Amino acid sequence: MMGERKLKISDVARDTGLHRNTITLLYQETATRVDLDAINALCSYFQVAVGDLFEFCEDPPSP
Repeated sequence: MMGERKLKISDVARDTGLHRNTITLLYQETATRVDLDAINALCSYFQVAVGDLFEFCEDPPSP
């Protein structure tokens, strides 16, 4: 969504009040945990539902 709207991480962080690192981890898909307040802020900011931000991907089986 950020790419579609040509938004920078700093723009989203400033507009939502979220920490830049939180946005970076989500953008790079490396976040392991996300605070509910962050999800709420992003949903409000982008005017989307939670399912539009996230998708469930199963972990590969352990060897």
